Amino acid sequence: MFENKTEQEARAEILRAVREYCDTFHGKKKPFEAGDRIPYASRVYDHEEMENLVDSALEFWLTAGRYTEEFESSFAAYLGIRFVSLVNSGSSANLLAFAALTSHLLKDRRIMPGDEVITVAAGFPTTVAPILQCGAVPVFVDVTLPNADVDVSLLEGALSGKTKAVMLAHTLGNPFDIKAVKEFCKKHDLWLIEDNCDSLGSRYTLDGRTAMTGTFGDIGTSSFYPPHHMTMGEGGAVYTDNPLLARIVRSLRDWGRDCVCPPGRDNLCGHRFDRQYGDLPVGYDHKYVYSHFGYNLKATDMQAAVGVAQLKKFPSFARLRREHFAYLSDALKGTEDAYIMAEAKENADPCWFGFLITVHGGVKRSDVVRHLEESGIQTRMLFAGNLTRHPCMTDDPALKGRFRVASDLSVTDRIMKDSFWVGVYPGMTEEKLAYMAARLREAAVPGSV
Repeated sequence: MFENKTEQEARAEILRAVREYCDTFHGKKKPFEAGDRIPYASRVYDHEEMENLVDSALEFWLTAGRYTEEFESSFAAYLGIRFVSLVNSGSSANLLAFAALTSHLLKDRRIMPGDEVITVAAGFPTTVAPILQCGAVPVFVDVTLPNADVDVSLLEGALSGKTKAVMLAHTLGNPFDIKAVKEFCKKHDLWLIEDNCDSLGSRYTLDGRTAMTGTFGDIGTSSFYPPHHMTMGEGGAVYTDNPLLARIVRSLRDWGRDCVCPPGRDNLCGHRFDRQYGDLPVGYDHKYVYSHFGYNLKATDMQAAVGVAQLKKFPSFARLRREHFAYLSDALKGTEDAYIMAEAKENADPCWFGFLITVHGGVKRSDVVRHLEESGIQTRMLFAGNLTRHPCMTDDPALKGRFRVASDLSVTDRIMKDSFWVGVYPGMTEEKLAYMAARLREAAVPGSV
């Protein structure tokens, strides 16, 4: 088939076939009919992602390579930040972001076992897991309604002589009160980690400057799991403007090594064999010098190839998420006696991950969710609800005394009992949104469903 073709010509022919295949078999969309399954999220892609994926596979480099470098550079430019490290998941991104703050290179500011980190229990467990995994102590404070974000009035009360950091997620795309949190961290010399996994594309204005969420703290993180704002299948990123933190993150991501050469490239610094590290012999190969005990959390170049194509589409993804949220907000006007709905905070321009609803006025969440699910509409709880009530916290004797609850968690418990959300992802259509709104309105009267 390729005997008389160059490798470049053969590759071009393969990629043309991939494009035709994708357009033919992946590009078909069945018209929506009432009762069809409406997922809370899904991949949105076309032949560009598939061509990139196959192009990367044909190179068979497999580990991080040219697509990884392109993605890290393009993503940094999109966020307006200096350093991006691509990793294999958003959970790994959170682990690396927190672990970086435990590095000995930070000297007196490093987080040590037993130090405390203020966070919330109303969220996803991998915002909290790295705190425990690194031997620190999560300190939980309550959140507020309607947005299920940190109650900033409780921060001072959670502070102790052991507090070293604040680690918080922007809930479903809606930024928390960045101004208040940053002022608190600055006042007490605390690190701030922004879990931006649900909020890529959200913007916040602080002191007259508008920037992307994830770039206000010391370190930010993103996830590229299929339901998120963009996808690589699996994948995540850690980003920072701090050169030292960026160096630590790369070291921890890449086995803990001191060398910064990417895979397959050697001696970029020109001093691979002529320096002395630790108690090693002078000239010991820098490729095998370790400044940390790290991991291998790199993504593959095939994942990055998909991400490169997704990032080019991302502005349209963000626009559609905002439009879909606005559609539901408008369509559900008049149901306020039944539903408390999330709304954008002051100075925030959310890129919504989902449409959060908390029931009240005698309406039961179980009735609404059952009605939606039976109508084909997928729902989700607000992740853990109250993480302190889960078996991972209550049933493990090793965790006794390993966390602290610094305030009443009554709103967190309310969310656990009464809140849920539906999707606003870019693949939604007006027909689907109208159908969701109609089913939600049907359930807005106690006992009606």
